[in-house]
Amino acid sequence: MACALALFPLTGAAHPHGWVDVSVKVITDTQGRAEALQQRWRLDPFYSQLLMEELRAAQGDEPMAARLDQLGVEIRNTLAPKRYFTHVTRAGQPVELGDVDDFTTLARGGRVELMFRLPLANPLPLDETPVHYRIYDPTYYLEVVHEADGDTPRPDALTVEEDGCRTRIIAADPDPAKVAEAAMLDRGEQAEEGLGRFFAETGEIRCDHP
Repeated sequence: MACALALFPLTGAAHPHGWVDVSVKVITDTQGRAEALQQRWRLDPFYSQLLMEELRAAQGDEPMAARLDQLGVEIRNTLAPKRYFTHVTRAGQPVELGDVDDFTTLARGGRVELMFRLPLANPLPLDETPVHYRIYDPTYYLEVVHEADGDTPRPDALTVEEDGCRTRIIAADPDPAKVAEAAMLDRGEQAEEGLGRFFAETGEIRCDHP
């Protein structure tokens, strides 16, 4: 599974060397509070091909589904210490996250997909107070963007189970100095920890609940 670990480095090169298309569904409880972010990550075709070739070449007679499951375990173990690259805030205050309780890996349409449910530590009220999240690789080795048609985020890139909620995806607006810094980094150079946050899109949820 060396390829999987190389795909999700915790430190290393930057600017970026791969991308992930994400979609997010906000799961709510019976009181209309947010309780989890259901995420789907689609790895870019190049990395997907590398992963699938490595899985096919691995020794043993396990079916591909089992090999994908094992790949998912490796990726989950790598992402967990970084909270799955996910940062949630409400009214500017950090929201504590729980532990992923459902993780699925599959290959579809020539791309490897990761699907998982990331719970919040405590249910979060949804009202006119905005809830924001950003998903980014802190080293910017991977660029994480919402599913889009061209430059326009798709309607299903961010959805909420609860009625009466409005969502939007705010494009990143990095300082030109950070853009230049990322562009100058080569594969063998060390990225600044946290560089990825300057290039992260922001998901926003507001609801009409009292």
